Amino acid sequence: PKEEEEELVVPEITPRQLAERRSELFLVDVREPHEVDIAKIDGAHLIPLREVSSRFGELDPDKEIVVHCRSGKRSAAAVHFLMGQGFNNIHNLRGGILAWSDEVDPAIAKY
Repeated sequence: PKEEEEELVVPEITPRQLAERRSELFLVDVREPHEVDIAKIDGAHLIPLREVSSRFGELDPDKEIVVHCRSGKRSAAAVHFLMGQGFNNIHNLRGGILAWSDEVDPAIAKY
């Protein structure tokens, strides 16, 4: 990938929007299992980024999906990939779990 392609532009949702609509959204966590041990958003389904390309069949393209990671970079890559697989109703959690901790749930550990 070229330098200018580093910042992937994908649809985003803010932590507050996610909190308000939590029950109607399917949340995917693309971090590693050891990161989930430190901090997690309840109800998130873990599919580490390295497994997204082999496991995206587990996701329902008819559901509205939000993908998150620690800061928003890995999840943006996952959203970009999933959009290429025909997932149209999908968003990246802006700022990742760090922003979720700042804006919604300060009890969540930062790392």
